[in-house]
Amino acid sequence: MTDHALRALRENPRLAELAAYPFNFDIGRAAHGHVEEVRLASGGPLDIVAGDDTGGTYFVCADGSMLYADSEGSAGIIGSSVDEALEIMIGLEEAEGADEEEFDEEYDAGDGAEHSYLCRLEEARTELRAALGFPERSPAELEAMLRAALLRTEPDFLLLNGTEHNAYQLLDSYPRPPLWEPVLARGRADLTLLRAADGAAWEAVAEDPVRRRLTLRAAQFDRAEGDLELLRHLLRQETRSSMTDELRLAAVLVGLRGDVGDLPLLHEVRETDYDTACGLGGIPEPGASSEELRDWAQGLDDSLFGTDPADEPVSTWTDLARDQGMTELARVTLIRELDAIVMDQSRLRRPDAPRALTTAPLRTLARDFEELGDRTQALRAQQLHTALQEKAWDRVSARLNQARLERADGQLTRAVQTLATLRGILAAPGDDSLRQWEGVNLGRFIAEEHYRLTRVLADAHLTDEARSLLPAAEAILGELSENGTKGVRELAEETAARVRELS
Repeated sequence: MTDHALRALRENPRLAELAAYPFNFDIGRAAHGHVEEVRLASGGPLDIVAGDDTGGTYFVCADGSMLYADSEGSAGIIGSSVDEALEIMIGLEEAEGADEEEFDEEYDAGDGAEHSYLCRLEEARTELRAALGFPERSPAELEAMLRAALLRTEPDFLLLNGTEHNAYQLLDSYPRPPLWEPVLARGRADLTLLRAADGAAWEAVAEDPVRRRLTLRAAQFDRAEGDLELLRHLLRQETRSSMTDELRLAAVLVGLRGDVGDLPLLHEVRETDYDTACGLGGIPEPGASSEELRDWAQGLDDSLFGTDPADEPVSTWTDLARDQGMTELARVTLIRELDAIVMDQSRLRRPDAPRALTTAPLRTLARDFEELGDRTQALRAQQLHTALQEKAWDRVSARLNQARLERADGQLTRAVQTLATLRGILAAPGDDSLRQWEGVNLGRFIAEEHYRLTRVLADAHLTDEARSLLPAAEAILGELSENGTKGVRELAEETAARVRELS
């Protein structure tokens, strides 16, 4: 990481003054902070080093990269270091609104004000470049450096509003590769390897569940007649993971070849376990024709798979990104997805707007964020999901999950409030969807969450809160049927004992 230029500006008032004007990099504005609280989605540190006269802020990230955020909600990396960012800014700064031909005409007419500014700009550029040791580069070269920097913004440097947790927009409009390209790269490489390699390579890929899944996805979009034997091998190995989308995909890719000799294999795979038997239903019986086998496989291919990776649900690629350790790539994609849903919902808040937003994606997003370990975004998705529920059963279920996430995130007071709202719905549901909740799993889950939160409150020495919630937990437990209390009694006794220990 280089910070020569920043040190020079801090030590030399003359250079700091030139950087502030005309190049609008004012280290004196660092003390003012940004216009709002912000953070990186990755959790990495941000150090404010300067600001500009429009309310924008310059941050240095952990690796030395310079991140610029404007006051309108856009942000991006503008250099791999402060030195590089300043070199680009100094080299590309132009007279605002100045047109060379127009300027020449005005200057010929005797208007020297613009000429004076341009002279000062060039003099400042020359002085700063020399003082900071920057080489003279062409505008094209500097623009290429800036473009390369901006394209590094996502996924590692996504800036979030620190309160609402939504993402800043990109500073640029450069095209990015679709998510599936970096996610599928390993699978494509392994598919090429398997097509050319010996049995040892086959085993190395097939025994690694992530590489196996990626290779099957690569084969989905790059179908070759010569792949049948390796597909059979991958299909057999995928049974180790029980029923997965990739197991179904492997069966489909084998079935599409129409080789009836594969029917015994497909039936053997289907009988691996109960979930697989359900997931691979409808396989033609032994003795079926090639056409019947192809029809079965084609039906699943048309409805679930296909040959265009752009048609796959985004969750396919975020799951595979996460499993490869591409955590930030998965996170930024999911945050952008959630932001889009939040924006759509805000448009539907007008009194005359139809309730057209399905809440299923929000449940999935909350789960995906939780699997990434990002409880902040998981709660953001879950809270919106909760707010959109209408039936009493759904309102209770959503608040139960919200309270669990709040407890796990250490937001204990909010969790207590969420459970209080949940109990209010149980008392006055407003519809009949909650009838007999006491005798089903929902009742047990509600009781368990009350006791778990009570225990956490006690362990946190929040004595009054724990003692207040325990009677509510006991009241819930008292309403459950005998079947509903299974597995709860021991937790209830341990929690009550822990509360009694409080002084």
